[in-house]
Amino acid sequence: MSGAEHNQEWLERNFPCKQACPVHTEAGKYVTLIAQGRFREAYAVARRPNPLASICGRICAAPCEAVCRRGEIDAPISIRALKRFVTEKFGVESMLDFSVLTEIYGDRTNRYPEKVAIIGSGPAGLACAHDLALLGYHATIFEAAPVAGGMLRLGVPEYRLPRALIQLEINAILSLGVELKTNVRIGKDLTLSQLKADGFSAIFLGVGSMKSRELAIEGLELDGVLRGIDYLLNINLGYKVEMGKKVIVIGGGNVALDVARTAARGGEQTNMQRNLSIVQAMDVARSAVRFGARDVTVCCLESESEMPAAKDEVDEASIEGIRFAYRLGPKRIVGANGVVTGVEFLRVSRVFDESGRFDPKYTAGSETIIEADTVIVAIGQTGDFAFLQAEDGVETRGGRIIIDPDTLATTAPGIFAGGDAAFGPRIAISAVADGKRAAKSIDTLLRGEPRASDDTSVEVIIEPRWDRELDFEGIPRQKPPSRPLARRIGIAEVEECFSEHTARREGSRCLRCWTNTIFDQNAAAGTECILCGGCQDICPEHCISIVPAARVISLPADAIELAPIVLENRWVGSVMLKNEEVCIRCGLCAMRCPVGTISMRSFHRKESDVA
Repeated sequence: MSGAEHNQEWLERNFPCKQACPVHTEAGKYVTLIAQGRFREAYAVARRPNPLASICGRICAAPCEAVCRRGEIDAPISIRALKRFVTEKFGVESMLDFSVLTEIYGDRTNRYPEKVAIIGSGPAGLACAHDLALLGYHATIFEAAPVAGGMLRLGVPEYRLPRALIQLEINAILSLGVELKTNVRIGKDLTLSQLKADGFSAIFLGVGSMKSRELAIEGLELDGVLRGIDYLLNINLGYKVEMGKKVIVIGGGNVALDVARTAARGGEQTNMQRNLSIVQAMDVARSAVRFGARDVTVCCLESESEMPAAKDEVDEASIEGIRFAYRLGPKRIVGANGVVTGVEFLRVSRVFDESGRFDPKYTAGSETIIEADTVIVAIGQTGDFAFLQAEDGVETRGGRIIIDPDTLATTAPGIFAGGDAAFGPRIAISAVADGKRAAKSIDTLLRGEPRASDDTSVEVIIEPRWDRELDFEGIPRQKPPSRPLARRIGIAEVEECFSEHTARREGSRCLRCWTNTIFDQNAAAGTECILCGGCQDICPEHCISIVPAARVISLPADAIELAPIVLENRWVGSVMLKNEEVCIRCGLCAMRCPVGTISMRSFHRKESDVA
C-alpha cells in the first residue's frame, strides 16, 4: 500500500481476527495490551463490543483464532483464553460494583419514552437489552424459566460455565436500567398483542432453539430414552434424572459432548451438590470409583475428522473416559418390557455426497447392537414457536422465524428476531451480534432514521525503528491449564486461567496486524525504489515479488506511484507485488531497504464513545 492515502476498507481487511468476530472485537489489540501488562485497557477493548465478555472468555468457539495469521507460522494465538485472563482481572468476576461500565461506555442518563420488550434472556436477548439501555431505552426482558441466561444457563454444563458468572454478567446488564421478569411464558401468561397494548413500542424475539430434534426410528417411546436438550435443561435446573450405568449418546456435535460429559459426572447438579466442601466432593469421587462410574459412549454418523464437535471438547471427553464409536447410524432402539436395552446401528459408508451435502449412506447387512440402560438423543435443536398466535403476524418456516437478514425485522411490524430462533443453532457470540444488530434496527424504527455512525479517524504512527520484542517461532502456543482428572467432579470447572506470566508470554506471539508495510517513494527525499530486490530476498514468507511489467495485466489505483514507465502504450521495466494475506509484519523488508522506500506504520482506529 502506498503511504499517500489510507484506505479504510483496506485497513479493516488487515485485521482478520476482528473481521472474523461477529461483534468485531479488536482481539489483536487486547492481546497486545495483555503482553504489555496493560490489563485494564485490555479489558475495556474486550468488553466494549461484547456485553458477555466474561462468558465468552470461557465458552466462545473463537472464530478469531481460525483466521489468526500466527497460525500460518505455527499455531494461532490463544485469544479466547487470554480474554478469560483479562476478564478475571477486571470483568464481572472481579467487580464489587459495575461503575467500570461507565468508564467504558460513558454515563447514560437520558431516556427515551419508548419501551422495548425482549422475549428470552439468552445471549441474543441480553445483548439486545444491553445495547438498547445504552441507546437510552427502557428494556424489559421476559423469561419463561425461573432463571435467566437461556441456553447459557440451561444448556451449557456448569463445569464449562459457572452459574455465578452468568448471574454476574446479567447483573451488570441490569445495572444499566434493564428490567428482568422470570417465570413469564409468552403465549400463556402474556401474548405479544398484550405487550403492545401495555405500551411496548417494539419487541425482540430471542427465544432460542429449545426443542430437541427427533429421530425417525423405532423405540423412542421406551423408558430410558431421553432427549439431549431436555436432559440438560432438567440437570441445569437441579432436577434428578434417573439413568443407568451404560449410557449411549447419539450425536456428534458440541451438545452431544456436553450431554456425555455431564452424564459421566453423574448427571445431578442439585443445590446440595453445589455446596459440597472439597472434602465431601472428594468423598463423592471415591464413591463413584468404588461403586462404578457410568460407562458413556458417543455414537455418531461421522468419522473422527468429520465430527462437528470442537476438537478440544472431544479431547477432554476422551481424557475423562468417554468412548467414541464413529460411522454408526441408529436403525432402531431396542428394549424389553418397555425399557431400553440397547441401540441397533448400521455402518455408515459415507456422510456427505460429492458436493459436500449431508447425505448419509449405510452399509446393508451391517447391523450391530450396542447394549445400553439409557439412550440420549442429541442430534440437534429446533425452535418451538407454539407461543405465536395468528394475529401476531410472525411467520415461521422450518423451525425458524422468518426475518430480514439485514434488519432482523420479522413479517410483523415492530417485531424483530435473532439468535437461534431466526438462524438455527449457532455459537453464542453470533447470537450476541444478532442482539446488538436488532437493537440498532429498533432504534432506527423508533427514532425514524438511522443513528449517525461513530466518528472515526485513523491515527498513523511511523515506526522509526523496527526492533520490537516479538518472537516468531520460539514461543509455542500456550494452552490454558486444566483441572487434574482426579478433581473433575460434579460442577468443578475443568479449564483454569492463565497465570500472568503465561498470559503475557502468549500475548507476545501476536503479529500486530494493524502494523503494515508501506511503500512510499519521494524523489526529493531520495527514497525512490531502486528495485534492488533486497526486500524480496529477505522476506521469510515470500510475499514480495519483483516481476517484469509485461506480465502484469493491471495495477490497483493506490499502486500507481510505484507503476513502471509507459512507453508506446506498453509498460516497461519491473513491478513490485506484495501479497498482504501472507505478510506477517516482521519488518525485515523495511530494515533491509537501503533507500527508505519501505517503512512500517501502525494504524490505530479512533472512535466516539457511542456503543
